[in-house]
Amino acid sequence: MADLLTILLVLMLITAIAAIHMPSLLSCVISLGALGFGASIAFLLLGAPDVAIPKVVVDVITLVILIRATVGRDMHTALEVRETFGISFSLVLLALFTVFGIVVSQHMPPFGEAGMMANADAPGHFYLAEGLRSSGSPNSIAAVLLDFRGYDTLGEATVLFTALMGAVVLLRKKARTTEKAAEGPQ
Repeated sequence: MADLLTILLVLMLITAIAAIHMPSLLSCVISLGALGFGASIAFLLLGAPDVAIPKVVVDVITLVILIRATVGRDMHTALEVRETFGISFSLVLLALFTVFGIVVSQHMPPFGEAGMMANADAPGHFYLAEGLRSSGSPNSIAAVLLDFRGYDTLGEATVLFTALMGAVVLLRKKARTTEKAAEGPQ
């Protein structure tokens, strides 16, 4: 599993570097989406589905918002010659992450079986056994989210809020009309 994780981390590094050097904003957003999904697969490999699942949800929402925000801004590239590097790189990344997703799904427990039952050292055993006594909360999920993993929950909320505010800034109409009015009639 360490070899698979190492390969995944190298691919994530390559994806991050490629996102910096891509000339098209849309290709950059897609590369960063692949980077986020690679991190989610890494969390699954490390046995942290409680981190991976919210990360996938945040990544999907953020990716949809960012793609929507960049589609209108890259219209000039449709008239130019298509970049073969960006398209082929995106297709190769899609194929690689599909293969990794299939490999990771083969190592997961069967559908319907709790993931923590496969691992005796899973933190879930501690959370269920000590949750009420340590936190005082009769709700185990609330105890995990707010007491044991409070900083993680705060970080996820911060990332979601930041993505939402970025989307609002990019998609607001007032700034677009102000820019067009400042330029004057063309």
